[in-house]
Amino acid sequence: MTRPEILFPLFAGLETLEGVGEKTARAFAGLGVERPKDLLYLLPHSGVDRSRKSSVREVNLPGVVTVEVTVGGHFPPRTKGRPYRVMVRDSLLEFQLVFFHARGDYLTKLLPTGQKRVVSGRVELFDGVAQMTHPDHVLRIEEAGELPGYEPVYPLTAGVTQKVVAKAAAGALARAPELAEWIDGPLKAREGWPDWKAAVKAAHGPRGAEDLAATAPARARLAYDELFAHQLTLALARATARRGKGRESHFTREKQDKVLKSLTYSKTGAQIRALDEIAADMASPLRMNRLLQGDVGAGKTLVAFLACLIAVEAGGQAAMMAPTEILARQHLESLTPMAEAAGIRLEILTGRDKGVERAAKLADLAEGRIDVLLGTHALFQKDVHFHDLRLAVVDEQHRFGVAQRMELGAKGGAADVLVMTATPIPRSLALASYGDMDVSVLDEKPPGRKPVKTALVSTGRLDEVVDHLRRAVAEGRQAYWVCPLVEESEVVDYASAVARFESLRAALGEGVVGLVHGQMPPAEKDAAMAAFVAGRTSVLVATTVIEVGVNVPNASIMVVERAEIFGLAQLHQLRGRVGRGSAESTCLLMFQAPLSESGRRRLEMLRDSEDGFRIAEEDLAMRGAGDLIGTAQSGLPRFKVADLERQTGLMALAQSDARALLAVDPALTSERGKAARVLLWLLDQDRALRLMGVG
Repeated sequence: MTRPEILFPLFAGLETLEGVGEKTARAFAGLGVERPKDLLYLLPHSGVDRSRKSSVREVNLPGVVTVEVTVGGHFPPRTKGRPYRVMVRDSLLEFQLVFFHARGDYLTKLLPTGQKRVVSGRVELFDGVAQMTHPDHVLRIEEAGELPGYEPVYPLTAGVTQKVVAKAAAGALARAPELAEWIDGPLKAREGWPDWKAAVKAAHGPRGAEDLAATAPARARLAYDELFAHQLTLALARATARRGKGRESHFTREKQDKVLKSLTYSKTGAQIRALDEIAADMASPLRMNRLLQGDVGAGKTLVAFLACLIAVEAGGQAAMMAPTEILARQHLESLTPMAEAAGIRLEILTGRDKGVERAAKLADLAEGRIDVLLGTHALFQKDVHFHDLRLAVVDEQHRFGVAQRMELGAKGGAADVLVMTATPIPRSLALASYGDMDVSVLDEKPPGRKPVKTALVSTGRLDEVVDHLRRAVAEGRQAYWVCPLVEESEVVDYASAVARFESLRAALGEGVVGLVHGQMPPAEKDAAMAAFVAGRTSVLVATTVIEVGVNVPNASIMVVERAEIFGLAQLHQLRGRVGRGSAESTCLLMFQAPLSESGRRRLEMLRDSEDGFRIAEEDLAMRGAGDLIGTAQSGLPRFKVADLERQTGLMALAQSDARALLAVDPALTSERGKAARVLLWLLDQDRALRLMGVG
């Protein structure tokens, strides 16, 4: 597994580029630039027209002008703090160059009286006199050819100037080799894309604003390269998962039928469809790698549990992994009656199991006496051994990356993997995050789920909301109150959970209000949750730790404070925590006035729709991909050129192209396959090659 030699110059230290010393190299890190190849993908975001004019008069002022002048007299400042002025004349007009804090000796060298220079900068009129303050460029006539007619403007960070970036980028461009083509020939011809090297050069040398658009051929090609490399990685992960021979799990449906008879409701069409897809995957000799995507309350847990029964009926075991202990315990509670109906043994293993108790569970697991094991990522630990793990279910996918999916699959030599997510994800993002998986969608609500009434309330009406809550509590109803942050901070005026808990306790009485937030010790958190589930407390003040999967059917009111700072998908998740019982439910979105235009649009969208997929599409359009899933834990790739929101078509194209290439050349040994390997190295996706076990 070695990097191709042709790329060595692009992976050298930044200091090997002209004009980049140790200090500048450190500053470049602020732009995510660590090697010359990173500069190739640091593209200009705008440009300045530097085309030569014969006189300032040709330009509408204020504006940028590039013009040849004859230098006239110098007028140093008479008093401190005044500017230094130099008179110059173009073909039609005399104007001034203005410098603040400038040294006279430097300026007389730069602009000798009587000589010709080319100056370029922004010219403004002051009291009818044209002035260029601090020209961007002052060049001798023989150097003027170096100034491009359209000068690219790069993103900057502290310690790096436009000139430094432009020079470093030019140095990196000079090292860009001619690379063999990895894009499918007919596709490249149809789109009119240039070769890789030509594309990089063109992207750094725009001739006008149209060359900066995402649709410009050079940029579209570089964006496609990123998406293609990413999809190739996912397709390789998928092929590796499938190459691992699966186990065929055949079953009789006997246990499933017992569970279904014990339920008071029937399955939705979407649940039946998803189960059929899962059963077919589990019966096939290939490993299942499936995403079960469902809107809030669409009944994913039931589908997952029935899938676990397939594994058990086939003589194996199943594991269900949740992101938090609260959720794992909740699964235990809701699934125990079903497990009893099916006549199987269901257990839970979390970080809290210690000593003798833990050892006994592990022994039972290894001997095959436990059929289905629930837990958190504690299920990953080295000493956890299954007798015959057939199915691994991962709840709330976006907390786990591709790497963890593989780790879990590795626990059972050939375990099928089913991933559940309650976040409806727009198609382009689903491809970006789960391009290695097959997808089942639950898009129907189970019968009997009542719609939740959603209202927008400004924080100015807080007292009314508390009164409303007092009456509801008196009627025996329960409510969630969600706050954005845990502690008061000087900078942010978001009501903190702790302060809100104290004020509600004062208003509603001792023992009525509970508190849960991410910084509490797990035991306290669980105790507060348990008290709320059991109905001992009526109001639960919480940070967003409750958004995923918490199930308290009696809770019928959801108050979200400062709703405007939450993402739409997150608010939709929170709203899904109520409306689970027989009572009419309401969700109050409290916002701080005045709302921005986009803030209002987002909250109204939520008020008017309960369709998670529609909300997610809208959220993506408004906020962008990184925010949507929460970039930090999303496992979403960070693309430098590609734009997930606006180039959804390219992503789908890249996926089908990547899968097609691997179908005919699974080891990437053809000419195009070898070129694709170079691309994977170039874009730091070389871990994909390790997946293949071939360098």
